[in-house]
Amino acid sequence: MPLDIFGFSIGRKKPTEPYNSAIEPSKQESFVPPDSYDGTYTLESGGVFGTLMDFTGSVRDENQLIQQFRNMSLYPEVDQAIEDITNESIVMDIDKKPIKLDLERVNLSDNIKNKIHSEYDNILKLLNFHNYAYDIYRRWYVDSKLYYHIMIDKENPQKGIIELRAINPLNIKKIQKVKKEQKHIGTNRVPFIKEIEEFYVYTDTSRGSLTPTSSSGIKIAVDSICYTHSGIIDSNSKRVVGYLQKAIRPLNMLRQIEDAVVIYRISRAPERRIFYIDVGNLPKQKAEQYIKSIMTRYRNKVTYDATTGEVTDGRDHLHMLEDFWLPRREGGRGTEITTLEGGQNLGEMEDVEYLLKKVYRALNVPVSRMEPDNGFNMGRSAEITRDEVKFSKFIDKLRMKFSLMFMNLLRIQVVLKGIMSEEDWKKIEPNINFTYNRDSHFSELKQSEIMRDRLELLSQADEYIGKYYSIDWIRKNILQQSEEDIKLIDIDIQKEMSQQSEEPEEGEEDEQY
Repeated sequence: MPLDIFGFSIGRKKPTEPYNSAIEPSKQESFVPPDSYDGTYTLESGGVFGTLMDFTGSVRDENQLIQQFRNMSLYPEVDQAIEDITNESIVMDIDKKPIKLDLERVNLSDNIKNKIHSEYDNILKLLNFHNYAYDIYRRWYVDSKLYYHIMIDKENPQKGIIELRAINPLNIKKIQKVKKEQKHIGTNRVPFIKEIEEFYVYTDTSRGSLTPTSSSGIKIAVDSICYTHSGIIDSNSKRVVGYLQKAIRPLNMLRQIEDAVVIYRISRAPERRIFYIDVGNLPKQKAEQYIKSIMTRYRNKVTYDATTGEVTDGRDHLHMLEDFWLPRREGGRGTEITTLEGGQNLGEMEDVEYLLKKVYRALNVPVSRMEPDNGFNMGRSAEITRDEVKFSKFIDKLRMKFSLMFMNLLRIQVVLKGIMSEEDWKKIEPNINFTYNRDSHFSELKQSEIMRDRLELLSQADEYIGKYYSIDWIRKNILQQSEEDIKLIDIDIQKEMSQQSEEPEEGEEDEQY
């Protein structure tokens, strides 16, 4: 069943145009479809519904995986780790802008930069990022995917993005439809790529799943959706997996061992009595009746009803957590009552602690952060553990992946408003950076100690400058200044010297007066 595409596209060739080197000279013919490494479903035949039916198992498993991630995030220890990661990644500043746009390396005029900064602020307002930054980041981290529907005024697209609506990842999938044609290469026929079409398929799961006979699916243009994923791709299925993927197995093991510990403690905690009843030479049936009569006689339970003031004599049924009654034949010892001791190692939790630490390691969170007995050390960076350094690098990697959402939205915004073309954007895109606020003093301590060590080394090498080392060598190897840094610093030094030379001295000012 054919579908009309919904949404808008900017600066892209139409899907009906053939894919060949005549239209795009930079792309040569190939028999392998391009892999975007973003979890796109590649289709090589059939329509949208028919092809999705072929991938029903994969699509259902992917949705169940997201549901499993969400259920895992409700577990107390996992929730604590996620909160720690989110709080470390998103830090609110005085202006409530946890992520700032950096255009220092972009070669544009100040007027264009100011416009780009203004549009970036508009995007933050559309996302309501000032108030929901933690929620958006946490949702992206748990689900491993983040979708936004980009809404514009089609009659006046120059107004840019007017609204951004979040989409449940369970309801939308990215599709890459590939059409091939057979070509003769010698005596063989090789299928080459003829046409590639990318789009999204949205279906409302509350009304039913997407099936070959249903018509609930909506085909959406690529530019109408902002898609940001975790960046972790399964090498076998080429599907996007989340950061909680590694913690599934240790968390399930932790739940099982906790349940086993609880059951063991309940069953082994009480001390129970063992009654050995001498039944003599009674037959088996009469021996059992005799034991039951003894049990009934000594298992009376007197209870007091506070509402009526009555005293009742209740008889409890025998179960495993209470006393044992065992017959003893003639020739053995007489009636005997002994005590069965409770569990002796109920305070040992080594298995639980081992699996709990394994869960933290799977989430890339330092175990020391989760232990309440460990304090927070704000000493020298040399005293900071290796796990903290690895955690800091992990946070930087998460921030880099999350920034792709702002890059995509900013590209569409500046192109729609005519600030620059898409070709010009592709030229400056590698030089655009996003700066995240940091509340941890680790980076500041690290930078200050590095600078202190460099200056101490510089003071020691000062007497050898001009004799064994040149100034240029000192600046590049000891101070670690790049060519660009050296030029900028020299310009600043000349400006400061010229300003000082222009300022009159105190004596000269008195003479003028």
